[in-house]
Amino acid sequence: MVLVLKKGASKMEMDNISLKLQVVKGVNTKKYGGTIKLKEDPLAIQKK
Repeated sequence: MVLVLKKGASKMEMDNISLKLQVVKGVNTKKYGGTIKLKEDPLAIQKK
């Protein structure tokens, strides 16, 4: 999502943009941390 804030925007416009940014929910990636069992070194995989 891209929100454009133009130079000279009013206080109300800035508040509306900040409200739109707060509504957006992301994915909780922490719950997936350490769950994959790799047979190879991660750095070697990245270099491929």
